[in-house]
Amino acid sequence: MAPTHHPFEASARLPADERRRQLIEVAIDVFSKRGFSGATTKEIAAAAGVTEAIIFRHFATKTQLYTAILDHRRLHPGGNEWLVGIKTHMDQNDDEGLIRSLIAKIIHVIREDSKFERVLLYAALEGHELAAMYHEQFAHPIRDMLRDYIARRQREGVLCNLNPNAILAAIAGMAQQYATHTHLCQYKDAGFSEEEAIETFTHIMMAGIRTEKTQ
Repeated sequence: MAPTHHPFEASARLPADERRRQLIEVAIDVFSKRGFSGATTKEIAAAAGVTEAIIFRHFATKTQLYTAILDHRRLHPGGNEWLVGIKTHMDQNDDEGLIRSLIAKIIHVIREDSKFERVLLYAALEGHELAAMYHEQFAHPIRDMLRDYIARRQREGVLCNLNPNAILAAIAGMAQQYATHTHLCQYKDAGFSEEEAIETFTHIMMAGIRTEKTQ
């Protein structure tokens, strides 16, 4: 008679680091569908093919698992390369290239990592600290760097003297609305392509923030 196996036995053989990564990825998927309040560790365990005890071996609480998602996103490949490109645009005073890169990045992130974006959206709607943690650790430093750049270019007389925070909000707002519409809500027919969106939004921003002498 062939030996019988517990349904979780094969799954339990993963090395610790691989198991932790698997649980985080499964948790992102579950949280993106149900939010922090709606998802349970039992549901996450079932989706991962393990027992709840395995989850608690790696994450003492559901909140700890939720928080670990931030580190997973921080180590997401390509982030450092993009920042290097952003700083290169700044060093070269390439305002248009900078704005185009920002818009393209926002759209790309929402398209390629829509599950994480849904997790953040749920966190914000539920008032969970993950949303604030993410913005404090990752979004705010980048925003501050961009705001300082815009302020410098305004002092140099190249950009209009508008609130830098409002300028950044306008850039992000156009890109996020398009990406949310086409990738999170999956209303695929926006009436224009992603390439057209990037170029059009860049043109709108540059036309609105350049001083008359630079137009």
